[in-house]
Amino acid sequence: MVGNPLGARADKGNVDILGIMEMIPHRYPFLMIDRVVEIQPDVSAVGIKNVTINEPYFAGHFPRQPVMPGVLLVEAMAQTAAVLVVETLEGEAAGKLVYFMTIANARFRKPVVPGDQVRILVRKTKNRGNVWRFKGEAQVEGRNVAEAEFSAMIMDH
Repeated sequence: MVGNPLGARADKGNVDILGIMEMIPHRYPFLMIDRVVEIQPDVSAVGIKNVTINEPYFAGHFPRQPVMPGVLLVEAMAQTAAVLVVETLEGEAAGKLVYFMTIANARFRKPVVPGDQVRILVRKTKNRGNVWRFKGEAQVEGRNVAEAEFSAMIMDH
């Protein structure tokens, strides 16, 4: 759909890569989500990351046995949460950034490798003013590979 400010939306809550890039400022090589397939404003979102051998971090992160760095899984959760925040706040979020404040209880349960499709589930647990708290989980083939609780602050540029 040309001209749609949130990119091509096949259905409610489905945001493609172009829409994501309009909503958050991240770009290659640090854009960690490819699509958001579900959004319930003010509640939750589900992002997708297709992991390929072409990711720049694989050149140095165990080249003989490439593994996606756990911290980037948490970043994918944060980017999915940022899309949720922008969708929830609609016009109020224009020109603002979402900054990490805390990361807690991060656990990495299984390596994520090239060829995996990571499903990132993020749920808002609380927000007060410009501070939002989330629980995130990353899954591959229905198995939990990582989880974390984190908070973010919405700030002007």
